[in-house]
Amino acid sequence: MTRADGIRPAHSQSVLATDTMPPELIETEAALDEVLTRPSTALIEAVKTLASPLLILGAGGKMGPTLAVRIRRAAQLASHPLDVIAVSRFTDTRARDWLERNGVQTRHADCFKPQDLARLPDAANVLYLVGLKFGTADDPARTWAVNTLVPATVATRYPRARIVALSTGNVYPLAPLKSGGSVESDPLTPLGEYPNAAVARERIFEHYSRENGTPVALIRLNYAVELRYGVLLDIAQRVSDGQPIDLATGYFNCIWQGDANDMIPRALPLTASPPRMLNLTAPAILGVRNIAHKFGVLLGRAPRCVGIEAPTAQLSNPARACALLGNPPTPLETLLRWTAHWVKIGGCTWNKPTHFEVRDGKY
Repeated sequence: MTRADGIRPAHSQSVLATDTMPPELIETEAALDEVLTRPSTALIEAVKTLASPLLILGAGGKMGPTLAVRIRRAAQLASHPLDVIAVSRFTDTRARDWLERNGVQTRHADCFKPQDLARLPDAANVLYLVGLKFGTADDPARTWAVNTLVPATVATRYPRARIVALSTGNVYPLAPLKSGGSVESDPLTPLGEYPNAAVARERIFEHYSRENGTPVALIRLNYAVELRYGVLLDIAQRVSDGQPIDLATGYFNCIWQGDANDMIPRALPLTASPPRMLNLTAPAILGVRNIAHKFGVLLGRAPRCVGIEAPTAQLSNPARACALLGNPPTPLETLLRWTAHWVKIGGCTWNKPTHFEVRDGKY
């Protein structure tokens, strides 16, 4: 169920707790956004080293708003004068309003256009969230354009900035379960238009990093989840609705979006030329069948699992990132409890299935 106005209420700026015990349950969007934007002590310390402003390009999507506000809250708690500037076309003006109510500056810009980027302020630190995944099967040309031309435009505009750019675990081919997941040095030979466009995005950043000495970190995220979106929600909804759950893609990784929000800006000091690649996810490999049964217990519904698990899946090994940034702290059992309760109470969702079960790269 989606709220009629679609607006996420601003959290109370009086809530200042960090690294506290997570709530038992999350009842409202305001409470959810408070948790997603609550900075860790590590992030509060990290922002003290950042020169103002910090630019977040492509900040109007699923992840950008809470990421931007989390950094802004960290700067406030650190008493550090850091302007956080969220840049997007902002086709949904409600996201822009929410950001500004929470202390984040916004700029309207189309990152395709060099003239738009030229109007943005210079910055020593840039977070790059621009990308296109869904709809690839219908318009592959646009997917390639977004994932290659925009990185070139941004890298040309900010050749001296540290750039942390979001990539995806889809750049890897399906990995055998027994391998423990793909590592950063594995060949990038995926199937499908979108995964190959994502590889091209990485190669564009790598080219400009080598050409200009631009320090870059490429964050291969796989998969971010929160209560309105993500693979855990997909499985929980299918259990709740009595829909079949295909086990062919029987395993996956995920990370709480709040944890990803915290770790992405902390990767700025890890940028390098040529780029540093980091898999960002929680270390555990999760079984779809097992997760479905756990949701079955929490929701009081027997899951309808069909098919047999293939020996391969889209799996990433995040050992390198965890060694540098720490393990994502939010426990799986907490995520399952939150998600099941959210489904029970009819919490707002974005009605955007992840299609995590896709095995041919067609999104």
